[in-house]
Amino acid sequence: MWPESAQTQTLLLAAGDGDADAVGQLLQRHLPALRRMIDMRLDPKLRQRLDASDVVQDVLIEAHRRLNDYLADPKMPFHLWIRHIAKDRIIDAHRRHRGAARRSLDREQPMQSPRGFDQSTMDLAAQLRDPELTPAARATWEELQRRFREALEELSEADREVVLMRHFEHLTNSEVAAALELTEPAASMRYMRSMRKLRSIMGEEPSASG
Repeated sequence: MWPESAQTQTLLLAAGDGDADAVGQLLQRHLPALRRMIDMRLDPKLRQRLDASDVVQDVLIEAHRRLNDYLADPKMPFHLWIRHIAKDRIIDAHRRHRGAARRSLDREQPMQSPRGFDQSTMDLAAQLRDPELTPAARATWEELQRRFREALEELSEADREVVLMRHFEHLTNSEVAAALELTEPAASMRYMRSMRKLRSIMGEEPSASG
């Protein structure tokens, strides 16, 4: 999902030498990944009031403003640094919009389905279910998608985040550890725990009440 690092490093070196074009290219090449990351985390109700593109632009502006500080002391890979800015902006957006207009937002109907969940989502969902229960019919497949999204929502925020990072952002365990400020063994344990919980939820059949 995130751009490969070799070209990023080349652009970072050029940006450090004052190349404004390199700065623009650096931010532009991370735009699709930022959009996807933000898409999959914005509350569906909030997306009716706030477009993910607005959050992306805020992130790019902030990253441009703080780039010299990063270049002076790059404590983590660039893509982890810019996604950290994005995560802060997402938290701010939820806090600002849901805090200021909670009742208004909660009365609105959610969008049909959250964006950012592509075929990799369904591949993971199928792996978490008994293979014999993997749907063949279109209607059953759509039900699996719904159950998978609901299962993700049943996870704690910390558990859901590590699943999103590993399976939808395709971050390695070491990258997850750096982003979450955990040791690698701790990040690995959190991931395995989250997957066990998700597998357990996905293995449950819906109750009679729905």
